[in-house]
Amino acid sequence: MGVRTLTLGSGTIAASALWLMGACTMEPRYRAPPLPVAEQWPIPATTAGAADATPMSTEPAPSPDEANTAASVAAWDIGWRDFFADARLQQLIAQALANNRDLRVAVLNIQLARAQYRVQRSNLLPAVNASGNYTKQKLPAVETGLPFSITESFYQVGVGVSSFEIDLFGRVRSLTHAALEQYLAQEQARRSAQLSLIAQIADAYLTLASDRELQRLAQGTLKSQEDSFKLTQQRHSIGAVSGLDLAQAQTTVESARVDAARYEGNIAQDIDALTLLVGAPVDAGLLPQDFEANTLGLNALPAGLPSTVLLRRPDVLQAEHLLRSASADIGAARAAFFPTISLTGSVGSASPALSGLFKSGTGAWTFTPQATLPLFHGGELIGNLSVARTNRDIALAQYEKAIQSSFRDVADALALTPTLERERQAQEALVEASRRSYDLSQQRYKSGSDSYLAVLDAQRSYYGAQQGLIATRLAQQNNRVTLYKALGGGWQERSRATSEQ
Repeated sequence: MGVRTLTLGSGTIAASALWLMGACTMEPRYRAPPLPVAEQWPIPATTAGAADATPMSTEPAPSPDEANTAASVAAWDIGWRDFFADARLQQLIAQALANNRDLRVAVLNIQLARAQYRVQRSNLLPAVNASGNYTKQKLPAVETGLPFSITESFYQVGVGVSSFEIDLFGRVRSLTHAALEQYLAQEQARRSAQLSLIAQIADAYLTLASDRELQRLAQGTLKSQEDSFKLTQQRHSIGAVSGLDLAQAQTTVESARVDAARYEGNIAQDIDALTLLVGAPVDAGLLPQDFEANTLGLNALPAGLPSTVLLRRPDVLQAEHLLRSASADIGAARAAFFPTISLTGSVGSASPALSGLFKSGTGAWTFTPQATLPLFHGGELIGNLSVARTNRDIALAQYEKAIQSSFRDVADALALTPTLERERQAQEALVEASRRSYDLSQQRYKSGSDSYLAVLDAQRSYYGAQQGLIATRLAQQNNRVTLYKALGGGWQERSRATSEQ
């Protein structure tokens, strides 16, 4: 009894040792690379209008940790339904998330990566197959040693394992780990595609709104100039103005007509672009009719926003998973230098008659372990290891490049935030000054103090200033969308604080 207990204990120890050897891996230990960018952005991370939107408070200033927490809430945790205030834009984004073909391909790529991971993971377990065969053969007399030939039948059924590799050095485990990281990278690629799609929808929506505003301005200018041209024609008919003044007045009419036609074409193209992004025909009721200031909004960002928030961006996370996958491939390439042990075995029953297949004495089994030690492969194994290491270095460079590109995206958006606000304020002042100049030039022309050329110059300046204001407002709104995207917002529908309530 004691000997039996000792035998079982040895088997348990051997099984445990075999399991531990199979659990080992030769992958290099992953260490997160240091950030290849500065810890802080080069300018204060402020959002235009934050000072006006937040009243003066007597509360103490938040600590850096609190500020960093507020930063993540302000961008990462804001759902796109809470960021984009326009209900029509929200409906367009929802339709795009359901119908856009690029996003659909990204989702299918996730399913493909998941299936590939399952295929690779299955190699960690033995594949058990049931088999059955029937053999009927005729043996000639020269082979049987009898004066006549013999015809015999043979039935066989069994369950077996074919070429199951014992993963002593972690080759299969490393390949499985690499496949898992590829799958996780595809999930982040889907998030990144969704984030980009939402930003593209918002940009297309804002562009359409601004073009319609520009068309409305051109049509209004055209109507005003046509009325002015008719008065000039009447005055020319009685000799009050010269033919030069009449021709100059006509130039303003035709210029406004050209702009109105151009913006009409731009609007048609904007609608086509929006339809492609949505992936389905767009209801006309969901299209913007004018350029409203409350289309979207972004919470104020604290001045101490750290660059480490970039590590939460989907494209950066995707690059990191690809780096981990490349590191796992190194483990598989290293393990290929060591022996490979595989097991093949089966158990079943064999009988010359079908009726006696499962009777006593028909049992049969086979057990075939095989060990393979690489001796000479012409440099293939060394080459594969070199390829794996080079791919890891490439993945590392791409990961660092993703962080650097993300840092630039945020830095550019933050740099433009205060400058675009000042530009908008200056452009509004320019519009007001141009309007006064245009009014005064008309009065001076009517009183005979100036020529009509001064009126034309003032009118062009006023018209150009109005166009510039619309363009500045569009750039400001687009920049706020870019900042929201650059900080990693837009991958979830509702804000975390809202969803928890």
